[in-house]
Amino acid sequence: MNETECEPGSLSHEDAATYATWFKALADPMRVRLLNLLATERRAMTVGEIVGLLPIGQSTVSHHLRILAEVRFVLAERQGTSTRYEVNGACLECFPAAVRAIMGQP
Repeated sequence: MNETECEPGSLSHEDAATYATWFKALADPMRVRLLNLLATERRAMTVGEIVGLLPIGQSTVSHHLRILAEVRFVLAERQGTSTRYEVNGACLECFPAAVRAIMGQP
């Protein structure tokens, strides 16, 4: 069935693809913990700061942050030779609406 044949109220192919990438990005518990850390700290943090607070190494933190940044759950800002990461509140606020859409709720 193509998009034009979808029933009213069903998800478009584009929305479904977007939501799938969001869920895929959150499919790793450490990425969920990274988001939680950034959200509770309420400030931009460097990879080094994050490594000091979580039981994983620098390369693993960088890898997870890259995935979260690709779906815009985190924002990266270069400052000199380092990059600071923070939660993208606007993006994360859309997440509950995506879950409601998937469940067919208004």
